[in-house]
Amino acid sequence: LTGTDEHGLKIRQAADAAGQTPQAFCDTIAPKFADAWTRLNITNDDFIRTTEPRHYAAVKELLQRCYDAGDIELDTYSGKYCVACEEYFTDEELLDGGVCPIHKRPVDHFEEENYFFRLSRFQDRLLKWYDEHPGVIKPEFRGNEALGLIRGGLRDFSVSRTSLDWGIPLPWDERHVAYVWFDALTNYLSATGFGDPSVDYTNRWPVDYHLIGKDIIRHHCVYWPAMLMSAGVDLPKGWAVGGWLLVDGEKMAKSTGNVVNPLDLIDVVGVDGFRYYVLAETSYGSDGDFSFEGLVGRYNADLANNLGNLAARVATVVGKKCGGVGPAPRSDSPLAEAAASAVAGATSGWDAVAPSRALDATWGLIKATNAYLETNEPWKSEPGSEVDA
Repeated sequence: LTGTDEHGLKIRQAADAAGQTPQAFCDTIAPKFADAWTRLNITNDDFIRTTEPRHYAAVKELLQRCYDAGDIELDTYSGKYCVACEEYFTDEELLDGGVCPIHKRPVDHFEEENYFFRLSRFQDRLLKWYDEHPGVIKPEFRGNEALGLIRGGLRDFSVSRTSLDWGIPLPWDERHVAYVWFDALTNYLSATGFGDPSVDYTNRWPVDYHLIGKDIIRHHCVYWPAMLMSAGVDLPKGWAVGGWLLVDGEKMAKSTGNVVNPLDLIDVVGVDGFRYYVLAETSYGSDGDFSFEGLVGRYNADLANNLGNLAARVATVVGKKCGGVGPAPRSDSPLAEAAASAVAGATSGWDAVAPSRALDATWGLIKATNAYLETNEPWKSEPGSEVDA
């Protein structure tokens, strides 16, 4: 599942700047994301837009359940808000000069009547659930980060706005629209049919993993499970938290002009080359530093030279010495142990959502095979059992 989050003040302001309605603005942007995933060979089962009727139904259902459970109450909010993050911050969370810790830009002061989700009631329940489900957040240090947020004390968070009309009206008070994070998180459920009484959403829920970035751990690993607990919905089976791909040590941002478009890169190294680079260059969960030179260098060294030369050598030997048909694998093959180790290591790595570790295991077999060919030079042997081995 993937899609587009289309509500909130940031979208309203971008649409105003473009001289369009928010819906028209989103209608021009959403297809670009869908096309990008297609070009990157991302085979999502569904593409959900948060302006779709099925999503409206799911958000209203989840809101109503939380409200009926007594976990949403009316209050007044006064504080600092980053439009780019669509997130409230305390003074302690802001950087020097009162700027957003993510976007490094000044925040706005908001004061308005809001409905709040009583997150503070869920601290013990969340800690108990995570204790009973160890390892659900990968990698482990990101799980520890989420637990630290919970143990540090939970603040109630706003789930509505009255100063904005671009959003989903609350089912019990249409003066308010749903706060964008409550709205956006619900997309995972709306794609399953949640909110449609004719659909059994549990056929597709709970999911195995949410794939998220490190900057939204609080929303996905604290807010979201508490919302689901309140609504009586099963929690996801796991979260995989990725780091950022930096440029010269800085987070990519339009404001700094350092954004790298992956669609430009696949024109240079292809889709598989780009995907391989991203997975191999970083330890999942940690940040990685992108450079064009690093991309081309890894592509040439790993894929063109090591793997490419191996494939060419094997194809040549099979074509010239084996009549074009590769011999059946043998249990006594000198590479059997390396192959078994590679399979076990790769399987373990992928199961742990550790792509670089899985790829390292695969490269172990590639290196062992290259070394074997260098030592035995089968292209110099006569056709027969010696070559087959």
